[in-house]
Amino acid sequence: MKQYLSFFRIRFVGGLQYRAAALAGIVTQFAWGFLSVLMYKAFYESNPDAFPMEFSQLSTYIWLQQAFLALFMPWLFEQDIFDSIVSGNVAYELCRPCDIYNMWFARNAAIRLSNTVLRCMPILLVAAFLPAPFKMTLPAGWLNAALFIVSMVLGFLVQVSISLVIYISAFYTVSAQGIKMLSITLTEFLSGAVIPIPFFPEAVQKVFNVLPFASVQNTPFLIYVGYTGGVQAGIAIALQVAWLIVLFAAGRLLVRRAMKKVVVQGG
Repeated sequence: MKQYLSFFRIRFVGGLQYRAAALAGIVTQFAWGFLSVLMYKAFYESNPDAFPMEFSQLSTYIWLQQAFLALFMPWLFEQDIFDSIVSGNVAYELCRPCDIYNMWFARNAAIRLSNTVLRCMPILLVAAFLPAPFKMTLPAGWLNAALFIVSMVLGFLVQVSISLVIYISAFYTVSAQGIKMLSITLTEFLSGAVIPIPFFPEAVQKVFNVLPFASVQNTPFLIYVGYTGGVQAGIAIALQVAWLIVLFAAGRLLVRRAMKKVVVQGG
């Protein structure tokens, strides 16, 4: 366990060094958040009864997306890992006395957390002091706040598990670029990052909600704003746990099979 904590600490501290990049990201996320809120405001004014969420809930949802973007963004990969597999340098990783899956898991988690630490607080503070109904509101209740924290942790772990599956796919392909692009597109669309899942037709929602992508950011944010609560929140969290177990097991299985017969491009 100590070696994995060391990998986590090294990547986490390293990620905190990129303050200029974090500042640029904060400015970009503010701009994107304001544009998104204003765009939806125009739609709400045309027909406010046609939408499943109150505008204040949607505004909070959008600001949560921007504040925790680094925690859930599907395109945050370490290119060094892909390059090491393609070049054959992954052999050095395999010689270390540690589990390669756990090591990569710790590294990806650390990078996401370090980026989030640098960006989330300024966005949350400014969003909290915006005029209504554009501001970010408090959780719908104490129970929602507690379930939100649990769901956030699970969603974060699910996203890291998805990223690990993409990393491991490089063992089985000549280039992982296509799989990366496909996973980014699917995760963004199916997780509610582009359009919140409640805005889709009910039949589509039923499909999206049982997929692993909805367990990333959709579940915790909907719990926070109060759209999902009670028994539904419990079911959604249970689904997050189920997908985490499935993805974790699938990743470890793929690694184990790759170790038995690996073809390293360029190695």
